[in-house]
Parts: sequence; structure tokens; C-alpha cells
Amino acid sequence: MTQISSLVSRSLSNFVEGLTVAIPRLLSGVIFLALAYAVVRIALALVRSSIERLYVGDRKLVGDLIVMLVAVFLWFGVALTFLKVLGMGDIAASLGTAVGFIALGVSYALSEMIEDTVAGVYLLRDPDFNVGYRVEAKGVTGTVAAI
Repeated sequence: MTQISSLVSRSLSNFVEGLTVAIPRLLSGVIFLALAYAVVRIALALVRSSIERLYVGDRKLVGDLIVMLVAVFLWFGVALTFLKVLGMGDIAASLGTAVGFIALGVSYALSEMIEDTVAGVYLLRDPDFNVGYRVEAKGVTGTVAAI
């Protein structure tokens, strides 16, 4: 019976020690997330307002794409920093490296789609192709109806 009581006593003391270490980290993490949320919202609002001045009308889709990419990078940075605040810096470093390799693989697999997206952005910015213009390609003539 004394072995069981000492085991329970050690387990409870280890649990209490773990809580005393974890609670300040969790509170720091919650405060960090609240501040990061506010900073990311402000940063995205600034990016969106500056991008909206550059890409107006039909080109709004390009601006939305840029804002979304900035948001993904910012939130990923927040997630890695949150793990570091919680004391899991090694996991954050491993996760960052793994996501980098996964992104490299996905970008290689989707390289043609990425090329098409970039070409579409250039076409949207090209003043030669607007709605109502007459275009000729390989002997076929037509009028641009929509972009």
C-alpha cells in the first residue's frame, strides 16, 4: 500500500509542477495570440488598402490573391511563433522546415497552373486586351467579351 500511495503522491506532485510551468506559458500564448490577431488584421487592412489602389476594377482579383498570400504567410508565422512561446521551439522549427519542403513539392507539381496564373496576371495588366477590343489569333478574329 505504501508503494501505491508514494506513486500517487509523486504523480500528483509531478502534475502540479507541470501545471505551474504550463499555466504561465499558456497565458503568454493567449496574450500573444490576441496581440498577433490585432497586428495581422491591421497589416492585412494596410496591404488591402494599398493593393486596392493598384488593382481596380477587373484587376481586383489579382489584389485579392496578393492579400490572401500575405495572410497565409502572416498566420503561418504567428502559428510558429505561438509554438515557440509555448516552449515548443523545436517543433516549430521542424514544422517550418517540413512545410517548406511540402510547399516546394506542391509548387513543382502545380508549376503549369502557377505559370497560367502568372500569365493571366500579365494579361490582366496588359492594356492591349480590354473588353470590346478586336483580337486576331491564328487567322481567327474576334471581339473580347470578358476577361
